[in-house]
Amino acid sequence: MADARPGAVIDNGPLIREIDFAPFRMTVSTDRYCDPDYHARERERLWMHCWQVAGRPEELPEAGDWKEYTLFDQSWILVRGKDEKIRGFVNACRHRGNAFCKGRGRAARFTCPYHNWTYGLDGALLAVARPDFDGTIEQFVGDKDQLGLLEIPVAVFAGFIFLNPDPAAEPLLSYLGEVADLLAPYKLDEMVPVALNVREAIDCNWKVIMDAFEEGYHIQGVHPELIPAMDESKERYGFFGDHSVATGPFGASNMVDLSPEEQVEVIRALPNTFPAVAQALPRFEELVNATRDAAGALQFTTQTGVRQLLQQATRETWSAQGLDVSGLTDTQMSDNHFHTVFPNLFMTIRAGECTTIISWPHPDGDPNRCVWHVINLMWLPEDQRRAAIEPCLEIAEGDHFTYFLPLEQDWEQMQHQQRGLRNRALKQTVLTRQEVRLAHYHAVLDAWLERGRSR
Repeated sequence: MADARPGAVIDNGPLIREIDFAPFRMTVSTDRYCDPDYHARERERLWMHCWQVAGRPEELPEAGDWKEYTLFDQSWILVRGKDEKIRGFVNACRHRGNAFCKGRGRAARFTCPYHNWTYGLDGALLAVARPDFDGTIEQFVGDKDQLGLLEIPVAVFAGFIFLNPDPAAEPLLSYLGEVADLLAPYKLDEMVPVALNVREAIDCNWKVIMDAFEEGYHIQGVHPELIPAMDESKERYGFFGDHSVATGPFGASNMVDLSPEEQVEVIRALPNTFPAVAQALPRFEELVNATRDAAGALQFTTQTGVRQLLQQATRETWSAQGLDVSGLTDTQMSDNHFHTVFPNLFMTIRAGECTTIISWPHPDGDPNRCVWHVINLMWLPEDQRRAAIEPCLEIAEGDHFTYFLPLEQDWEQMQHQQRGLRNRALKQTVLTRQEVRLAHYHAVLDAWLERGRSR
């Protein structure tokens, strides 16, 4: 019987050699990374109409908690209402357009400091100052029901607050399509930031970041220490509208050349990059030892190899702690699944943990700079989550946060790439077949910029 779990779609997705490359253009123009005119077109045709991550619900834990979200010169307010719903509003008073919020805070209501117009957490106009008028609000300003804060679409999904500046945007779940079904079994909404939650500016275009995490081709050059844990020859792919997924199967292509003990050592080293693996290691060791013969030698088979034991240990460990993993396939217990949610959300997901990378244009408007936000998410029992939350660390301009080794390597490499992309003689870059997700991603971007909407 076919596996009905959503992840089976990816388990059975095509390998590189099975993909029809005819629809893909395997070159990418360099103007999209450096040209101010291209950057301006992205602003108007993409960013002002697309769903984008604007925060996380734990940033607004109580009614009245609010934060400002900015993009280019635009500003919106996200606020948790008394009904627990998170809403988004244009950061401008309906009277004379004054921006009434900056940064983050908590309030029972919003009062514009210019003329003291006051709004509820649901955006409704509550009161206006009337020092020289003793009539009703309606007599003073007209229909106050039409003068509430301008609301924009906001939706919470998978532990993220999504915002769309376009009031006519399609619903988020419609935009996500099948990707929403693929993500749901991971219980991302039950994960919280732990250990790493950092936002800082970086000297590269925001798409350089997205490109870097949509291919594993650079591992051999940038991350040699990851080679023992990755078998790129067995990557599988899925393309779902504007979004895409690829797998990172655990185990190097030369795994068969390693002794059983060496294979086990590869697993033991995984928590250096994937911290949640440590949760499953005790059970993994028990399962490994159960395969030893009387002389203590490991006796792996095709059914009880190191990969299968890691999957079993992971499933049993998370289930014992209370995480429902019944909707996840065995490969989702051991393998990384790389999700790109267009335009700027990348997630490396395994059962129980997720590394999230979000990028967006720098506020100064320079296409050669951007801001990225890196978050390590981990599943914890509900009674442990709030205490474990790692607050977002904002890095001041000019400073730098030192990440764990592979991410630090990426941080350095992406800035080197931007320096090369700025050379005017280089008009386009060339993609290999292993970078097919980049070809898909830039085709989606082209569609947005050509028609002002998704394909």
